[in-house]
This record gives sequence, structure tokens and C-alpha cells, in this order.
Amino acid sequence: MKEDIQSKELKNVELEIIKQSPDAKVIALAGNPNVGKSTVFNNLTGMNQHTGNWPGKTVSNAQGYCSTAEHDYVMVDIPGTYSLMAHSAEEEVARNFICFGHPDLTVVVCDATCLERNLNLVLQTIEISPNVIVCVNLMDEAIRKNIHINLPLLSQKLGVPVISTVARQKKSLDRFLKCLDDTIDTKEHHEHISITYPRLLEKAIAMIQPILEEKLQGQLNSRWLSLKLLEQDPSLLVEIDHHLGTDFLKQEELISAINIAQEHLQKHNIDTATIKDQIVSSLVHVAEDICQDVVTYEDAAYNQKDRKIDHILTSRWTGYPIMLALLAIIFWLTMTGANYPSQVLSDILFYIQDRLTDLFMYFHAPAWLHGVLVLGIYRVLAWVVSVMLPPMAIFFPLFTLLEDVGYLPRIAYNLDKPFKCCCACGKQALTMCMGFGCNAAGVIGCRIIDSPRERLLAIITNNFVPCNGRFPTLIAIITMFFVGSAGIFSSVLSALFLTGLILLGIIMTFMVTKCLSKTLLKGVPSSFTLELPPYRKPQIGKIIIRSLFDRTLFVLGRAICVAIPAGLIIWLMANITIGDMSLLNHCAQFLDPFAKLLGLDGVILIAFILGLPANEIVVPIIIMAYLAQGTILDMSNLVELKALLVQNGWTWITAISTMLFSLMHWPCSTTLMTIKKETGSWKWSIVSFLVPTLIGLLVCFLFAQTAYFFI
Repeated sequence: MKEDIQSKELKNVELEIIKQSPDAKVIALAGNPNVGKSTVFNNLTGMNQHTGNWPGKTVSNAQGYCSTAEHDYVMVDIPGTYSLMAHSAEEEVARNFICFGHPDLTVVVCDATCLERNLNLVLQTIEISPNVIVCVNLMDEAIRKNIHINLPLLSQKLGVPVISTVARQKKSLDRFLKCLDDTIDTKEHHEHISITYPRLLEKAIAMIQPILEEKLQGQLNSRWLSLKLLEQDPSLLVEIDHHLGTDFLKQEELISAINIAQEHLQKHNIDTATIKDQIVSSLVHVAEDICQDVVTYEDAAYNQKDRKIDHILTSRWTGYPIMLALLAIIFWLTMTGANYPSQVLSDILFYIQDRLTDLFMYFHAPAWLHGVLVLGIYRVLAWVVSVMLPPMAIFFPLFTLLEDVGYLPRIAYNLDKPFKCCCACGKQALTMCMGFGCNAAGVIGCRIIDSPRERLLAIITNNFVPCNGRFPTLIAIITMFFVGSAGIFSSVLSALFLTGLILLGIIMTFMVTKCLSKTLLKGVPSSFTLELPPYRKPQIGKIIIRSLFDRTLFVLGRAICVAIPAGLIIWLMANITIGDMSLLNHCAQFLDPFAKLLGLDGVILIAFILGLPANEIVVPIIIMAYLAQGTILDMSNLVELKALLVQNGWTWITAISTMLFSLMHWPCSTTLMTIKKETGSWKWSIVSFLVPTLIGLLVCFLFAQTAYFFI
């Protein structure tokens, strides 16, 4: 089982650097999370960038392009990481590109408000690469908090150029580019800072370094590599074999030197774990000494306001109620705000459908061709777009707003303890939040979880959080059967009812995660460093653009791709008749006895099955089957829709069972395709399909039979 859940390692291949000119310089952009690295990248490159994955990894990579009068640059956005010690896929990717990617320069972006912590990565990068620039970002926040940094002295102590920026406001980026030009063009080599390690470790390094200097011939920093060979980092040894040749580490002279150095350390009870501790301790002490000289705090309580807010938002007594209240507010804004745009968009798209019908009639196209292309494929597409786009266009900016302000890490902090009790990782809270917009996006977000076991737990249970595609079904049923569509408080009550359902989904996530941790995916929870970034003023314009292009249109595009074949299949099933009934109704009748046990009926169950490509089309299929029509229909009047449902045997039991099954059933095909891509395994895709489905069937069966027993 252990081998099964490990990430499938692919053959190492080089990251392809796409240059827009032969002489373009490659700049690696590194930094801790939440330091504004991606903001620097985006403001320098604009839309002139492309994204993909690092070779053999599920870690995303982005390359962008910018130019000055002197040079063209390819900016490579390295994953945000606190260290280069390769404890995670992100750290491994960052280290490997700096070591073996041969960038012309490595820029390390730091947060001016917490420079000491950021210097850890700076020092490690300087140990590896001779060409480094330190970019001290967020200087506006440092000034606001009365933090002063002596940049010339910092540059002198590190032995590398240092530049300050305020990337969120695009300040100082011209000076940043000039610094790149000057550093690329200069022939001077500054004496970089050298980390002094404990005496015994330094002696062991000296035993290996001279041999490596002769063998490497400048390909890598011999002192740093000597240290890593003593540390015995297995991932680095694999990369050395790949980049320097499998025979490099097999040279007798080098093996002998490493053995002598290790014996020297072992005589003094220094093992690899102790070596790692000494390395980290030395880096921390050097960073502390530098900051004592270059950073001045006029106000010792500069973070007091943030800490007071954190005391409220992360408190055991107030943190959870605030989370639920914010969730309810977001759903209320999404529901009320999307109604009118959805109706307008629907009117426009169905007006286009009428014109397409006129066009087909004008050319005397066969009825079946019009049915397949217009009433089948186009109508399903129109429904998916009109139902999905407005809610996503509201939900994703609101979600991104919480992210930009700095609240999402507080959610992860609050939910870390419950997830730890389930033997999972607190980062799963963030992926669960992403699932509210789209479960496929939530699955992709699971990349932030380092442990393969915990990543699989997050992927398998992500579907218990309803996505935007399931909201229309849930909201319609809540409004018709439990709240009513009239009255000033109906939307508020609907939002509260929906929040309660989502809370049930979160509870199921905890329960299923716990069960999987004790059975299929046994293990102990891993610890992770969670940084609570400072609260920041949101940039509304960038939030809207980022959420629109990176999330809304991306998710909508995937939904459209799977809705096209779905529209074709649904139309064929509704129009192929056997006897006096369509194939759709025959299937519904066949499933009816089983569905009755779950509090549903055959039509509802077949609608969920045909809704596999997109959950948005479940209600239209139900309407189509009840009315025995051959095309998807839109009944925007909830009173008429409720009358139709009641006429076909719906009760409050049917309504609740349908909501429960909507909350707990198989992922949509887009999510399943994403799971296959992320795990590289059909096995885990099938498990991700079966787990929520079997639990949904069980919950619906228990609820329905209990309700029937007491009625």
C-alpha cells in the first residue's frame, strides 16, 4: 500500500525555457510564500506569460517575458518556499532549477516586514548560486509599521545587490529592471557571505571540497555540494546522477573522501539528523545577526493591530462562528447577485438559439440535425453557461478577496486541529474552500499538500463540498419546499439553509477522512508551517481580473468541453423511442424501484447520472423527463416547477433526499478527469468516484427509511 500512495515519479527531463530572442537572459524568481513574488512576476510580464507544470511534478510553473533597452528577459516563477532543503515538491523544484537550470540570475524576493525569516532562503540561495539579487518587497508596509532597513549595509553584508520594491503599486520596478541590467553586464564578482558551520562540520567539509572543486570544474558550488553529500539528501543524489552523470558519485577518490568525513563526524556522534540541525541553526543565527545590524524597529509593537484581529478570528470561541457567518454572507451575495444576470444571459443565449433555428429552417436542414446541434448540444451549453457563469463571476472574486486580505490562512489555522484529529493536514481546509467554486479547482489545489497520503485524502473527500454547479439545484429545492420564493427574508433564509447543508458536507468530510485514515490510507498527520500573513488592503481591480481569467473562465471552459457530448447523449436518449416511451423514460422506470428506497424516483436518479458531465443540468433533465419532452426546458417560475414536481410525487422527503444526494454523490466528469491527471492513476479516480457515491446512497437510504417509518 505504501508504494501505491507514493507520487508516481516520472523520468527527469529539463524544464523547457521558451525564449523570445536567442540572447534573452533567464531570471529565476524565488521567495517565501506571501512575499509578493507572483505580484512582481505579473507586474513585470503582464499577460505576456504562459503556465504549465514542472517536468515530472504536479507543481505548476510560469514563465513570463519582459524587456529593457539592454536585454530581453525570461522570468521563471519558482514555487514559493521557505527553504531549499527539499522537504516538499516545491522545495525540490526550486533547488533543482537554481542548481541545474543554469539561470543567468536568481532574484530572491523578501518581505520587508519580516526580513529575518526571509533571509533563510536568501542565504541558502547564495550558497548555491554566484549570481543573486535580493529584492526587498512590501516596503510600503514596512514604512507604515515604522520598520527601517539599511539596504546598502544589507547588500554589503550579503555581498549581492539589494533592491527595494513596492510591487503591488508597481513602484520601483524600473529600478528593479535596471538592477538586472547592471548585474548582468557587470564583470565584477563580489565576495559573497559565507556561512560558518560548527568546527567539526567545517572540518568534514574541508575533506571533500578540494576533490569536488577539481571534479566539478565550476558546474556547482563545491562547498555547498560537500555539505549536501554529508547531509545525504536522497533527492539531490538522484539529481546529481541525472545532471552530472551516474558515474560522478561512484568515483573512488570522492567516495573515499566522503567516507572519511562521515567517520570523522560519527566519532563525535554527529549523524545526518544532527548535520541538518546544525545547518538550520547556523542559517538562523547568521540571519539574526544580519538583521540586528540592518533592521531598526521604531515601534516594538508594530504588529499589535494584526495580533488583536487574529485573537478574534482564530479564537476557539469566535473563529468558527465568524467563518460560518462569512460563508453565509458569501452564499447570500452569490445567490442574490446572480439571479438577474443569469436571467439576462439566459434570455440572450436562448434568443441566439431561436435565430439558429431560423437559420436551420432557412437552409431546410434535416430536423434531426437541428435537434442534435441546436436543441441538444447548444441548449445544454446555453443552460450551463447561463447557470454557471454569473454565480462564479461573483463567488470567485469574493473568495479571492478573502485570499487577498489574508483571511484564508486563518481558516486553515482554525481547521488545522480538526483535520489533525482526522489524521489529515490542515492545508486540506484551503483545498476544501477552493471546492466551493469548483471541485476540479479544489483537486488541483491539493498540490499544496506535501504528503502523498494526505493529498489523496483531500482529493477523495473534496467532492463532499458542493461546487457552484450544485448550488442551483440546492437553492431551487430549498426555496420551493422550505423557504418560499416571496418575502424580503427568503434569500437570507435560503443562504442560511444552504450554509447548514454545507456544514453537513464539512462534517462528512471530517468523518470520511477519519475512516480513510484508519483503513485505506493509514498514517499519521504531518506537521506543516503555516504563516499568517499581515492583513493587506485588497486590490479590487486585480482581484476581479485574476478571478475572472484564472478561475471563472478556466472552470467554465472545462465545463463547456464536457457539456458538448452530454448534450448530444441527452438529446439522443430523449428522442430515441422504444414503444411509446423514450429511452430516457425507459431508463427512469428501470431505476425507479431502487431509487424509491433512497427517497428518490427513477427520473431523479437518471438525471444525476446524465448530469455527470455538469451538475447544472440535473434540474432541466428532471423537467424534461416529467413533461416527456425531447429537449431541455427552462422553468424559471418556481411555483410552476414545484407544482410539476408535486404532481409527479415529490414530498418533503423527496426534496431532502435529493439535496442529500446532490451533496454526496460522484464527482462530475471534469473533476474525475482532473483527479486522473493529478494522481496519474485510474485506481484513485475510481476510489474518488465510489467513496462519495456509496456514502450518499447509504445516507439517503437511512434518511428515507427512517422518515417512512415514522410517517
